[in-house]
Parts: sequence; structure tokens; C-alpha cells
Amino acid sequence: MKIHENRTFSQLKVGDNAQLTRLCTVDDLYAFASASGDHNPLHLASYDGDGDGHPEAVAPALWPAGLVGAVLGNILPGAGTQTRRANLTFHISVVAGDELTAFVSVTEKREDGDLLCAAEVRRTGDNALILSGEVQVTPPTQHLEFDSIEVPGLVVQRHRHFDALLVKARPLDPMPTAVVAPEEPNSLGGALLGYSNSIITPILVGDPDKIAAAAAELGADLSGIEIIEARSHEIAAHRAVDLVVEGKARTLMKGHLHTDVLLHAVLRREKGLRTGRRLSHVFVMDVPGMSRPIMVTDAAVNIAPDLETKADIVQNAIHLAHSIGIETPKVGVLSAVETINPHMPSSVDAALLSKMAERGQIKGGLVDGPLAMDNAVDLNAARTKGITSEVAGAADILVAPNIEAGNMVAKQLTYISHAEAAGIVVGAAAPIILTSRADDDASRLASCAVAALHSFATRGKING
Repeated sequence: MKIHENRTFSQLKVGDNAQLTRLCTVDDLYAFASASGDHNPLHLASYDGDGDGHPEAVAPALWPAGLVGAVLGNILPGAGTQTRRANLTFHISVVAGDELTAFVSVTEKREDGDLLCAAEVRRTGDNALILSGEVQVTPPTQHLEFDSIEVPGLVVQRHRHFDALLVKARPLDPMPTAVVAPEEPNSLGGALLGYSNSIITPILVGDPDKIAAAAAELGADLSGIEIIEARSHEIAAHRAVDLVVEGKARTLMKGHLHTDVLLHAVLRREKGLRTGRRLSHVFVMDVPGMSRPIMVTDAAVNIAPDLETKADIVQNAIHLAHSIGIETPKVGVLSAVETINPHMPSSVDAALLSKMAERGQIKGGLVDGPLAMDNAVDLNAARTKGITSEVAGAADILVAPNIEAGNMVAKQLTYISHAEAAGIVVGAAAPIILTSRADDDASRLASCAVAALHSFATRGKING
């Protein structure tokens, strides 16, 4: 079908008209700011641009005016049209979430070959007038047709899913958090960031001299923050677990120590934090351009999980998804193919996990597999392969066959797709915030928020 066909001066008559409808989104306003250089905070959803205490996300006036240009350039007269003059009056503001319709009609054919066109933009629904006026254009001189016009896609690198998690976590009481060996600036800084945002209340467990040196390097004041002395990492890990067992802390945060040292204390037989399920790691990832957060598991704890361990990995991830507000998480169990191949154990395990969920052995989510990465996250890919499934193309949780695959998926999303990642170990009696030295502030803060939400949800304090 020809979707772009223009009309020359001779093909047009007075009264010809066209229209175009478009939804104004927050991402549209960020893209406009980037392209135009207009960084007025009034137009950006992250800022309170007029000091009234609320972010506005008011569209610049030229955004709805651009819809008039889109009608002129795309439809009437179409390709090759040049705007010579515009006299527009802006009546009311547009905000993100408004759907607008732009109308253009030819009012005069001038002797010099130009057209005068009446222009309006109205808000869909209540028909409110956004702008009105007149535009003078020079129509194309040659009749042209285009099968399609390809414009490179834009992805706004905004992490709106993490913003939403922070909004949900901030009203909760700050979570008492035992921070194990925060003895260098990165690990201490992550704890202090969560503290300054009122998401956690850190209890620092480690070498006081090293903690003080890290604070000095950060220029941070530790007044009012409890510090518990532990001169070795092993002692620090056990004392932090003691704080959780005693009810003085509700979460753990890994500092500057090896993960296995911390988990050894968590899994101790006497007064540990075992629950009967295997521990597993979950990345909650905010991938720009994705309509939902993506969870990847397990990329950090279980190296080569067997079927029983994978069942725990899936169940742990489902519970965490509930905690962050995903009511019925869709779990895609990954393999290299979407059909069962007896010579590919990951495909067999995936099918068995799907059947276990069907029989109620895994609860609280929809589980399907095997799925390849493309048809787990992209609906068109799933349809092309002929896969009919509630999960395919819409997975919230990606279950990797082993730690190498999980690690590669998570790092590809981070370093190529510009995702931010919150890292949490689940399956213990308390969530464990597991961040990396390479993580930035957004990832560290989101990790604190996810842990706080999970702790409150699993203790019945919020709906999960």
C-alpha cells in the first residue's frame, strides 16, 4: 500500500483537508528537548519547572505546532512541501498523556503557486482547542509516491521504571540494613545514598578505621549512623546476620568483601537465614525503550543449576516480581531454541519447569519454555515463529540456563542497551543487596528500593 503520496498545486482545490492524531508522551518531550536544545524544566517530567511542588511535563508550544507540520509534510500537500509563513495562536497547554488531532484545510490557491491553509490542533476527547491559525506553504511541483519512509528509531535513555520503584519505596519507613564491610568509597557510598533518600537506615559492620577512611575520601559525615566493629570480613558477615536474626536489621547489603564470605554466614546452620529454598540472584533491569522492567536470573550465585534448583530460582523471582508490583509475572525460561531438543538439556529443563508451573509446583506466575531470547521479549519474533503463548513476546522474567548465560544477558542489556540494573539475592529470610563496584548511583539506589519493597511485601506490610 502506498502510504506517502503527495499532491501538486494543480491537484489541489480549496476545501481539501487532512488530519493526523498523535499521543504526547513523556519520552516525546525528552526527545524534543534533545533535538531542539530547549531544556526548560517545565517540559521535563523529572523536574518541577515552576516551583509549585509538582513536575509538570508541559509540552513546548512548538510540539503541537509540529503536528501541523506533520500533516503538511506527510499528507496534504505531502512530500516536498515547504512552509513559508505561520501565524499561530496557542490557546491552552498540552501535557504528557494528552492525545491531539491536527487539522489542515486549503483555504486559498494563490497566483504565485503557494497555498494558504487553515490549521487547528484539538485535544481528543473534549475537543478543546489547543492552537489555531494560518500557514502559507509552497506545495511540491512533482507528483511523488513512496512505499514507506524510514526514519531511525529513537530510544530515550530514561529509566522510568526505576523512578516508579523509588516513588513506591520512599513512603515506607527506612529499612534497617546491615551493611557488611563498607570499607571503601563505592560500597560505603551506596549505603549512604540509600540513607540520604530515606530508603534504608544503614548499620555499618566492619573495621571502623577503614570505614572512617572511606567516609573521609567521600567527604561524608557518619554522625548518627551506627558502626559495629568487626576486624575481619568473616566476623563482619556473621555479626550482620546476627542483626537480622535478632530483628535489628531487615536486610543485608554487601560491601567490600567476597560474596561467598557473606553467603556462608547467611547459610550457617545455627541461627542463619535459610528458608528451605536455594538462594538465587535476580537483576531487576530498566531497559530504555521497554514498556516494563525486565528481570534476569540467575547471573551471580548458582553456576550450573539442576532442575530442582531452577525451580527455586523461578519461584524466588516470581516472589520478587510480586513485591515490586507485577501481579502475575510472565516467566520465560531461556534456551537457544523454542522447541525441545533432547541433546540440549536447557530446552528439556525449560519444558519441565513450564509443566511444573502448570501442575502448581511453581506458583504465582505464568511460566513457559523453552523460549529463545528473541521470542521471549519480542512479540513479532514470537508470532513469526508461530508461538502461541501468554508469555512469549511479553516475558517479565528471563530465566537463564546457567550463570554464564545469565551474566552475558544482563551485561549486554547494561552495556549495549544502556539498562540500569538493581541486584538482589533472594531465597533467604531477608533480601541481600548485592551491588558491584561498576554500578552507578541509579543502580545502587534502585537496589535499595527493590530490597525494601521485597522486605515489606514478604512481611505483609504492603500488597505484593
